[in-house]
This record gives sequence, C-alpha cells and structure tokens, in this order.
Amino acid sequence: MKTEKELNADILDITMTIQEKYPELTTFIEEMPVTIPDKKTPEINTTHLQNYYNSLVNMVEKYKKSQHETK
Repeated sequence: MKTEKELNADILDITMTIQEKYPELTTFIEEMPVTIPDKKTPEINTTHLQNYYNSLVNMVEKYKKSQHETK
C-alpha cells in the first residue's frame, strides 16, 4: 500500500490534470461525497486517501469514455 505522502501526491497530480484538461469536472470534485466529511474532525488515513484518489480516477475515466462515445 502507498504511503500517505505518495497518495497525497497522486491526488494532487490527478486534481491538476482535471483542472488543466477537464476543467468542467472541477465542480464535481467539490460535490463528491468523499470530500464532505460526516464528522467534525474526520480521520484521514491511507484507506480514505486511496478511495478518494480512486474516485477521481474513475470520474475522469467515465468522462473520457462518455466524450469518446459522443464523437
């Protein structure tokens, strides 16, 4: 499993890619359930970070696929 530092770097990379290549998706990042904590002081661990990263990657892949299908 990746470290917290590695996962944070991966999240930053995919977020920057979204902002640069797919800016229309940035509004969805803020609305993702995984970004809205359900506690006052949520615990952030590698599992949560990995899940968040995976959700960002999935969002981009689904978007790319839908754009490819419409062309």
